[in-house]
Amino acid sequence: MILSNLNKFLCRKKNAPSGPRVPDGERYYVVGDIHGRLDLFEALVDAIEADIADHPDADVTVVLLGDLIDRGPDSAGVIERSLQWQECRKVRILAGNHEEMFLESIDDIEVLRHFLKHGGRETILSFGLPVKKYRKLDLKELFELLPEIIPETTRKFVAGFEEMIEAGDYVFVHAGINPELPLDKQKRSDLLWIRERFLRHQGPFPKTVVHGHTIFDEIEIKSDRIGLDTGAFRSGILTALVLEGTNQRTIQSIEKKKHIKIRHEEISS
Repeated sequence: MILSNLNKFLCRKKNAPSGPRVPDGERYYVVGDIHGRLDLFEALVDAIEADIADHPDADVTVVLLGDLIDRGPDSAGVIERSLQWQECRKVRILAGNHEEMFLESIDDIEVLRHFLKHGGRETILSFGLPVKKYRKLDLKELFELLPEIIPETTRKFVAGFEEMIEAGDYVFVHAGINPELPLDKQKRSDLLWIRERFLRHQGPFPKTVVHGHTIFDEIEIKSDRIGLDTGAFRSGILTALVLEGTNQRTIQSIEKKKHIKIRHEEISS
């Protein structure tokens, strides 16, 4: 009798799913930093929608990890496409540090000065300001013109981005978490800006953290951390992580010789 019960226990342990999981019946598509690459984003949206059509039996949530804007050529287009996608799909969007700079630059000229050095120029031009006019403006003139350049509807939409999303054994954030604080005590500044204290932390996190913010040549998969920023604005690679049960896979839109292809890869099962 004891041996029989022991065998049953060992079988259960052997067959039990391992690794983090999202709630049963749910699937998450988590997209890394887009940074104004509307072309890659459009291709990835189409690929995700095709994947959903091929695997319809799940409650789907799309999560954008923030930094939709700056550096790439069409931040305004990425914002508009994200808004459109929300109208027909459950799309939740996290605020990134670039969204924070974007919003604060409208009210603070010194933040604007910093913003322009980190991709803000490309973002402002994407809202229709001609390059020739931009070059003639000094900082003060540009600051005064910003409320006219960037629509209030856009500002309100971006201001509504979330800070953190939890799903089963996962937590989605833009930059990372402060390893010294529980999830319910995290500060916005860390969620949007943290880097080395988070990346170098050796101990366990309360959940598997899926994040962007820090660029990796390939997605970085650690025991309880997954980095999804593959540097779309300079590498031409935009990555989505697909989570269902304990399964992890990726969908990427990849620019090669001015053409965009889609790549699907399994990570684990």
